Amino acid sequence: MSDLYTRFASGLLFPLHERLKRHRTVEVRRELERTQWLSPQALGEYQQARLARFIRNAYRRVLYVRQLFDAHGLTPGDVQAVEDLPRLPLMDKATIRANTEQLKATDAQGLARFNTGGSSGEPLVFFIGKERVSHDVAAKWRATRWWGVDIGDREIVVWGSPIELGAQDRVRALRDALLRTKLIPAFELSAAKLDGFIDEMRRFRPRMLFGYPSSLALIARHAEAAGVRLDELGIRVAFVTSERLYDHQREAIERVFGCPVANGYGGRDAGFIAHACPEGRMHLTAEDIVVEIVDDAGKPLPTGQVGEIVVTHLATPDFPFIRYRTGDVGAIDPDPCPCGRGLPVLGRLDGRTTDFIVAVDGTVMHGLALIYVLRDIEAVDQFQIVQESLSETRVRIVAHAGLPDSTDAEIRTAFQGRLGADVRIVVERVDAIPRERSGKYRYVISKVRHDLTGTCGLIEEMS
Repeated sequence: MSDLYTRFASGLLFPLHERLKRHRTVEVRRELERTQWLSPQALGEYQQARLARFIRNAYRRVLYVRQLFDAHGLTPGDVQAVEDLPRLPLMDKATIRANTEQLKATDAQGLARFNTGGSSGEPLVFFIGKERVSHDVAAKWRATRWWGVDIGDREIVVWGSPIELGAQDRVRALRDALLRTKLIPAFELSAAKLDGFIDEMRRFRPRMLFGYPSSLALIARHAEAAGVRLDELGIRVAFVTSERLYDHQREAIERVFGCPVANGYGGRDAGFIAHACPEGRMHLTAEDIVVEIVDDAGKPLPTGQVGEIVVTHLATPDFPFIRYRTGDVGAIDPDPCPCGRGLPVLGRLDGRTTDFIVAVDGTVMHGLALIYVLRDIEAVDQFQIVQESLSETRVRIVAHAGLPDSTDAEIRTAFQGRLGADVRIVVERVDAIPRERSGKYRYVISKVRHDLTGTCGLIEEMS
């Protein structure tokens, strides 16, 4: 049961905040809470109607879409159902980079520049409008409420994005205070900082946690090793996202914090794709997102088979993502969820993950702390970071022609600022980055083992 302040925050403060930002979040969330109980057949019809409308509007408003349809001899009437989508080619990051301006709707207003976190090794700049933001925030809000918590309940966020961490101005700080949210930076997780985070959790007594599974699991293991109880704080749920959730991480978080773990899947580019309900099943946001599972050739696979996850976001054609390749692997579960929601279930998710990096002084930091250095260099198309030892880290980059030689020195300086001034940073410019044996890229590889006491050692054999 939410307390009086939570009801005030979720019913008045946050809606007012969204209205001032000209977002329709409240209206969209209410609609999503209605449609989630539709039967699978009715929900499929609802999605199909939205898809047909989206395609018509995208063809009319977006130059890239119009040229794409014309080049394939198609009209909007030829793509009216999910089964028709394979008539269109897949879209990837290279497609968006090459057509960024043509992907903006001719009448789009208030588009904001966004970029992906870069954990895929291929950072991407794209644009999103207020309608798209409204739908993604509403979908996340709906999933939050599945767990008996709401906006305004005390929340600790363990996060590392510079978009979030760099926005702590007075207005943002006031908003977080009013909504009872505390932000803990996930980049640097030394033993001393972990002690401070644990003390902060005990003082704040959150009802929910949100963050990277690797970071929450590390905090949990540190608290357990120190003999500090965190399962008495009244935490209802730990929301995790942005990395693959491993069983040992789930077990550690649930054991130490005394609450269930709710996994979420999505991104700034692809949208809020799926989230776990209290039954533990990952529900797709089917009202807003069409999910296809495709093989290596881009052909759709039957329900239950494993392949690449491809999404089409239906919220708005302001900057459309149509058959967008996520680079993640998963499968649709043919069985419905016992929770009663008609939303389809993502039965398997083998997403990307990033490793921790260890500084020369023993500080453990999230791999994203280094990824963001490379992500913001526009001419860098791909990269791989390999921490060979505490004294040497290797950086491989695939870049456009014309990248200044001085960029290498800038990378070395930035990395040394995080890892240690005497750490050798080897920057290698390569034509391509090889895949793992699994067929996927691995962009952060640390061969340095760490434990909760801060001691480190070389990992003999990488998994």
